[in-house]
Amino acid sequence: MLKNRSIPTSTVIPQIPYPDVTEAAEWLRDTFGLTIRLVIGDHRIQMNVGDGAIVVVEPRIDPGTGHVDRAFPLVRVESIDSHCERARKHGAKILHEPRDYPYGERQYKAEDFAGHVLELSQSIADVDPRDWGGEPHKL
Repeated sequence: MLKNRSIPTSTVIPQIPYPDVTEAAEWLRDTFGLTIRLVIGDHRIQMNVGDGAIVVVEPRIDPGTGHVDRAFPLVRVESIDSHCERARKHGAKILHEPRDYPYGERQYKAEDFAGHVLELSQSIADVDPRDWGGEPHKL
């Protein structure tokens, strides 16, 4: 798997919504010893925990249902396009098709048979977070 400085190296990365990501990251740091890896504006903070990672995210509201996002995993894969097609073939509801992002990832989002959302990501470039506005704390 391609290394990208803009994303943690973990294969599975829980994304957990909090009303105030800065307050949440500080609390997680002080309470559980997580360390801040990367601050992304005022809406996302990547945190290290052992050899894993989590991302504290701003809650998003689904415009169709009005539901607020629950925690959902970001799963790093290879060959994102074929991965998406396989998921579709096996009944996953594709919420957004694979697309490239300036932080060096190609991602799609899918919903499983029980309504759980997964975000799938393939690193397509090694991008310095400073190139797109991220503030690295510890790389």
